[in-house]
Amino acid sequence: MKTYAIPSVQSEFKLREKAEQVVGEEKSLSHSVEAAVRNCFLLRKGEAEFVARGMKSLASARRSGEYVNASEVMRRLKAKLESAKRN
Repeated sequence: MKTYAIPSVQSEFKLREKAEQVVGEEKSLSHSVEAAVRNCFLLRKGEAEFVARGMKSLASARRSGEYVNASEVMRRLKAKLESAKRN
């Protein structure tokens, strides 16, 4: 697979120094920056998919006229949480 360079990031010296301390010797700062960029994109993709599912659900609710009351949703979520805590 062909690789490409990610543009360099200008930062204060202290930020780089702290980043290098956190990264340690087992991985390079470059590897950590690549992982951070990859994770950022995955997070944004997940957020976009979440919003798209929400918009689709809203459109479906508007078409059908069927809504679930927020207090009912909270009651169900609390019941699930309590069940998970017991198990």
